Amino acid sequence: MWKWEAEGQPKAVVAIVHNAYEHHSRYAWLIQKFRSAGFHVVTGDLPGHGAEGKRIHDESFDAYVTYVKKLVEVGLDDSLPLFVMGHGLGATIVMRMIQAKKIECAGFIFSSPWLALKHQPPKFSTVLSKLTSSMKINHDISIELLTRNYDLYVEAHQDRHYNSVARASWYKDLQTFMKAVAQYEGTIHNVPILVHIAGSDKIADSSQTKKWLIHQNLSEFQYKEWKHLYHDVFQEPEREEVYLYTEAFMNNVLRSLGYIV
Repeated sequence: MWKWEAEGQPKAVVAIVHNAYEHHSRYAWLIQKFRSAGFHVVTGDLPGHGAEGKRIHDESFDAYVTYVKKLVEVGLDDSLPLFVMGHGLGATIVMRMIQAKKIECAGFIFSSPWLALKHQPPKFSTVLSKLTSSMKINHDISIELLTRNYDLYVEAHQDRHYNSVARASWYKDLQTFMKAVAQYEGTIHNVPILVHIAGSDKIADSSQTKKWLIHQNLSEFQYKEWKHLYHDVFQEPEREEVYLYTEAFMNNVLRSLGYIV
């Protein structure tokens, strides 16, 4: 994992957990925005992802959780308020962690969580019973399904580290993992949460996320649906607006904690 220090006096730390199949380098723009605003940033690649990734995803979800726990520990090392941001499956992993144990964070930011998926691997539902655990499937999530930002298309198609091929066993574990988070009967500890939802999300079912958030009975949360945006809200042409909304949430949380921002 890597750490980027804030430009000037730091006021907080942001730990970023990326989505399935991708890698932390896709967040270069967002990392720089946070640094310019006075936030340290820590992030890295989930096991089996990025430059050290596998050609076929078969990592355990326990390994993902263990990695994110270490990422949070690194974020807490500076003795500054910590915000944990998760996107897609990254958000779901963090949700699962805080269902199991309280994490001493200033707040959480979730974008397009995976609690139920609209986009399934082609023909997956019809062949599920015939798949063995070792067989591979292609989730086939292309850049065109993730964002309307044409400026990113050429770069994305040349990205050797983006890979949506997985073992059938991994995909079945994914379904179980999402269901466990969505149907958890308890509530998390009372901490500020911001949830970004893409109004034109072609990947995730946002209705499950809204149900999850309401069930938590939090005293402070924000739920923002971006009407025309696709799944990767921080990659969209409107990403500056999404970022400013996020920064305002973080600054308000810091003020409530007694920090001058």
